[in-house]
Amino acid sequence: MRSIGTNAEGLEVLLVEDSPGDVRLTREALKDAKVHVNLHVAPDGAEAMAFLRREGQYGSVPRPDLILLDLNLPKKDGREVLAEIKESPSLKSIPVVILTTSASEADILRSYRLHANCYITKPVDLEGFLQVVHSIDNFWLSVVKLPREESV
Repeated sequence: MRSIGTNAEGLEVLLVEDSPGDVRLTREALKDAKVHVNLHVAPDGAEAMAFLRREGQYGSVPRPDLILLDLNLPKKDGREVLAEIKESPSLKSIPVVILTTSASEADILRSYRLHANCYITKPVDLEGFLQVVHSIDNFWLSVVKLPREESV
């Protein structure tokens, strides 16, 4: 698990992504947009759930304000992670943005049935990818009011 912080008071964002290239691009796009977030990265679904449940080494990590979730992950698939998040009384209020290469109608439908908050297909070109991350910033990190941790 790696974290970068641009502002100690920034929003907490969990990026669940196994591609080092996409992690780097996301980090750079957020920096370029001057977004004040603390970005935490989980390289697989099992580690993401340990982070979210604050298990083991993650006992004192902050609760994310937003989750950016890839569907195609090792150890535990993103679809399974989404289902577990949305079934958990303490996690289900965290918005989950699916950010994946899949444009499959079946994946889109299943993600929304599992209560994803939005579904974005990653563009294959660099400029398109940067625009998508800027759009996420503009909407989810700047416009939307995100819930803070609930007491359950």
